Amino acid sequence: MKFELQIDPDCEERVLLTLRKPSPLAEEIRTLVERESDALMGYCEDEIVPLTAGEIVCIIVEDGKVYAKTMTKTFRLNHRLYQLEERLGTRFLKINQSCLANIQQIQRFDASLAGALLVIFKNGYRDYVSRRQLKTVKERMGFHR
Repeated sequence: MKFELQIDPDCEERVLLTLRKPSPLAEEIRTLVERESDALMGYCEDEIVPLTAGEIVCIIVEDGKVYAKTMTKTFRLNHRLYQLEERLGTRFLKINQSCLANIQQIQRFDASLAGALLVIFKNGYRDYVSRRQLKTVKERMGFHR
């Protein structure tokens, strides 16, 4: 299989796969491209900004409202957390009842003596993994004892 990337600032972005037969990798690429191009609308003061999944560090619930944290700002979203979990797919991981983490934006994990697992994101935000989600997080992140 060959890979070719063309960068042209004047053309519309598109992904073209040429295959002899369908494959799971092609389906995964299609799903990833569709999700990435399907922007969420984020609200911050007087602005409405389209947010791609890649720029969202994590999605949190505070005071019954859903927010997307990026590297520099926090945007309110008009979706429920479960809807976003379904929409964003495997790129995001539910770490507790009120937080979806972008796996690519996790800087590190800190484990305490009490067994709690703290997630530290690249933008500095911190949140704990709930006991209910601990097994899933360990499996998805590849933790081994």
